[in-house]
Amino acid sequence: MKAARWVGLGRVECEDAPVPPVADGEVLVRTAYASICGSDLHNVFLDEPSEDSPAGYPGHESVGEVVESRCPGFEPGDRVLTVPFAIDGRCLAEFQALPGAACVRLPATAPVSHLLMAQQLGTVIYALRYRPLDVLGKDAVVIGQGSAGAFFTFLLKRAGAARVLVSDKSPARLAYGKQLGADLAVDAGTADFRSAVLEATGGQGAGVVVEAVGSRETFPLSLELAAPRATIVWFGLPEGTGAYPLSFNDFFRRGLTAYSNLPAQGEPGLESFRYAVRLVTDGAIDVAPLLSHTLPIEKIEEAFHLAHDRTDNALKVTIKF
Repeated sequence: MKAARWVGLGRVECEDAPVPPVADGEVLVRTAYASICGSDLHNVFLDEPSEDSPAGYPGHESVGEVVESRCPGFEPGDRVLTVPFAIDGRCLAEFQALPGAACVRLPATAPVSHLLMAQQLGTVIYALRYRPLDVLGKDAVVIGQGSAGAFFTFLLKRAGAARVLVSDKSPARLAYGKQLGADLAVDAGTADFRSAVLEATGGQGAGVVVEAVGSRETFPLSLELAAPRATIVWFGLPEGTGAYPLSFNDFFRRGLTAYSNLPAQGEPGLESFRYAVRLVTDGAIDVAPLLSHTLPIEKIEEAFHLAHDRTDNALKVTIKF
């Protein structure tokens, strides 16, 4: 089979690899499409692979067809969304063996490439269900409008936020955020998002702030944009293992609440992913604009650099098998 292999810092190659064996409780899925997640970029561009980095790793977002099943409830021919834990991801391979518990059966009523976006959408749904937020009538801020940030914009607006104020450095991502309901979209590469939010909120800040980037540059901003007694959701994956700046005095005196989130893949029944599939299938959310670039597995390194550098108005980079 064709598979990606992470071979060095910023380096991913396509190679021929053996089809993995299938154990009891597992299914063998022929991958149709996989997408590159921000956490995949963190791995490849901020770290070195281990000597035994497996074929298909670190991809963990894909859709495909079951070709062999040793798990009750799945049959050959079933279309599935695969949602393995990131550490177990082997989605950047033509075939992947994974537990049936990491698969969600898909309907035949939506393009499979669109249903691929239900993986990222499901993680955002779970983040908001993990500790439910009262957003009704409140202003909400979302820092970053990658796929996760854009999905936060959609869900917060859908939940009744008065206004959703967003930022990113990509005009294409900002345009998609506005399509999903953003009331104010600020290009952080050319304008001061902090000033824009404070002006829009009369100097108070927002009642809900989502940090969907994870960088040391944007993390302190999540506190600066929060109104007194606001709730902050730290969703973005941290860069490396070093300490992040945090003014605890400011955090304490303004009575803020902040939380990160556990992996959605551990949710019993994978209900957040199932709900995401329904939203895409029913047309409640238009994910088509996210599918900006699709490349074959043979161009996997080009795909990673395209996703990392955000050139050519790249939103979500998809790999086709």
